[in-house]
Parts: sequence; structure tokens; C-alpha cells
Amino acid sequence: MARYTGPKVRLSRRVGVPVADIPKHTAKRQLTPPGVHGFRGRRQKDYGIRLTEKQKLRYHYGLMEKQFRRNVDEASRRKGNTGELLLQLLEQRLDNVVRRAGFTRTVWASRQMVVHGHVLVNGKKVDRPSYPVKTGDRITLRDGIHKLARENMESLAGHIVPDWLDVNPSELSVQVAAIPVADQIPFDVNTNLIVEFYR
Repeated sequence: MARYTGPKVRLSRRVGVPVADIPKHTAKRQLTPPGVHGFRGRRQKDYGIRLTEKQKLRYHYGLMEKQFRRNVDEASRRKGNTGELLLQLLEQRLDNVVRRAGFTRTVWASRQMVVHGHVLVNGKKVDRPSYPVKTGDRITLRDGIHKLARENMESLAGHIVPDWLDVNPSELSVQVAAIPVADQIPFDVNTNLIVEFYR
């Protein structure tokens, strides 16, 4: 599967918002537009506004275009608000749950943790970052990665765990308590513009 391996801060600069909650991305000087002098160019047209909103969400979850499009198609097939369903699908990805629990600092680190086989879902190894977790699933980590996960949790002292996850820091486990709703997602994005982009 293809993945982006270039500079991550460049993504934050491109869309104008931090796509990861770490100082490197949230520093004010990093959010200047791309280029040596941060040239803003002309005002964006409607297409550009929708494209930027879509890229914002795509970069936040670390997905390539084909994967993201697949999630949009799945959300549009289901009954309900397509934008909210899209956010639910993306939030329920295994790599995202590991990040939201605070075991890693970024979605790229959580993806690596999953791919290397350090994450167990209901006691079974799952090495697919896109694995969709369900209500009642219990996510744990293998013993060999506990030290790193604890260091990450200490470095993210102010990290707020969403209400739909029950984290047990002593056992380094997470229980999926409910399906996430749009209000519980700590990333500001206009999903209506994203749905319009694909129509």
C-alpha cells in the first residue's frame, strides 16, 4: 500500500492548520504558507476551498487519496448524514484509536505500531491500520512495546481521551465504549464541503 513518506510539517503548511498535535506542527511559524516567504497568492476559488478541506482531513488521518475515496463512497452508501458517517469511519480505524488513546504521538507512529504487530484486538494480533473497531472491542499492546507507550503517554501529559474510549493506563488497554459522534472528534473540519467536492 502506498503511503506518504515526505516531510510531515509540509502538509500542515500546505493546508494552514496543524494536522498533528505536536509542537513541530502547532508552532506559529510552521503554519505560514509554503515557500520561502510564505507567498499567499490569490484568493481561493470554490473548488480550491473544498479541495483544501478534503486534504486537511486526509492528512490528519494519514490516508492516500484512494483510501480516502473508498471511505467517502462507503459513507455515501450508508443511511444518514454522509459527512458524519465519514468521520465515524475514519475515527474507528485501528491506527486512529491507538493515537486517540495516547499510546503514540502521531497517526504515523500509531500506523507503524499496528503494522509491526504490536497491537492486539480482543487478544488477536491485527496488523492492518485500517481495521475498523466496533463497540465492545478491547485493544491491548504487546509487552515489548509497553515502555515506549508509557513514554509517549508521559510526553502527552495534557492529552484528552475522547468519551467514546475507556483507557486503562495501568494495563495499557482501551475499550471502545460507543460509536464516535462528530462533536467528540478533536479536529475542526467542514464535512459538507468534502461531500460537495466528490459530487
